[in-house]
Amino acid sequence: MRIAQVAPLTEAVPPKLYGGTERVVHWLTEELVALGHEVTLFASGDSWTSGKLDATWPKALRLDGSVRDPYALHMVMLERVRQKCDDEEFDFLHFHLDYFSWSLFSRQPTPFLTTLHGRLDLPEHQPVFNTFSKLPVISISNAQRRPVPQANWVRTIHHGLPEKLLMPQPSSHDYLAVLGRIAPEKRVDRAIEIATRCGIPLKIAAKVDPADQDYYDELICPMITDNPLVEYIGEIGDHEKSDFLSGAVGLLVPIDWPEPFGLVMIEAMACGTPVIAYNRGSVAEIIDEGLTGFVVEDEISAVAAVDRLSGLNRGAIRKQFETRFTARRMALDYLATYRSLMEATEPRIKLVSSAE
Repeated sequence: MRIAQVAPLTEAVPPKLYGGTERVVHWLTEELVALGHEVTLFASGDSWTSGKLDATWPKALRLDGSVRDPYALHMVMLERVRQKCDDEEFDFLHFHLDYFSWSLFSRQPTPFLTTLHGRLDLPEHQPVFNTFSKLPVISISNAQRRPVPQANWVRTIHHGLPEKLLMPQPSSHDYLAVLGRIAPEKRVDRAIEIATRCGIPLKIAAKVDPADQDYYDELICPMITDNPLVEYIGEIGDHEKSDFLSGAVGLLVPIDWPEPFGLVMIEAMACGTPVIAYNRGSVAEIIDEGLTGFVVEDEISAVAAVDRLSGLNRGAIRKQFETRFTARRMALDYLATYRSLMEATEPRIKLVSSAE
């Protein structure tokens, strides 16, 4: 199959450090190529792929200070995709750009779908999904669908990561961990309070975006500075995550927003590390209660869950990751969906061709 994967230009694919959507697109692309498909990745020029890279701009936009209007370059990339469709270069198009492609590509015959990677509960989303209610979309969790039931949900496909990317490492399991990004909705302050109440060291491996710098300086930094139990490590890459997560007695995910899918949870599971997460967004879909971790409602229940972490089997956690959250499983789910949509599109294409 000739497949186009169309990624955001914000980060490289894969990103050098933080960047959830771009990492998922990379893992999916690599698995599709490994399965024998011809994949063209539309992304920034500093991306890497085993398929064919079609670069609209030489550098990821977040790292390119000369770019002030990222939408302009995304429009150029979409037009490049459309022109190649005119030349019948693809059998299927897979977009990861939210709704930006919908108006243009609903007017051409190549079958396509969009994976929605972000939150959908903002009021301005309603007219978008009302207008484009027939276009096929993939949810990354069932919870993500709730605000926009009118969308044409084809399937929920949970993210997956390469089976050998992160592996359990021998360790003493003597601290709690936070991984990802420091922002108000991530509630690292809750993690600090939980660890402090338990009397267990907390290590925070997370980035601080410029938009969240004031939040970090005013709220989080004083909580770290004044607490001998807390260590701020900063942002880490994939090559450091196995050791970091394997060393933790558990990963804390005390989020305060409807997160569509938390990659950090399956990263922890890949290392055999259990997760304690607040019951928001997709959490209850990802964590198997009492097997890979615990879903909690508040700080009191989170503290109580910490005492139960030692009773979980880390080998069983890794096994559950291998069953549910590998990139190969994700790629096979997408391939089945591509084929289903292509079969549904064929009669319409033949009908149009006959009329011409």
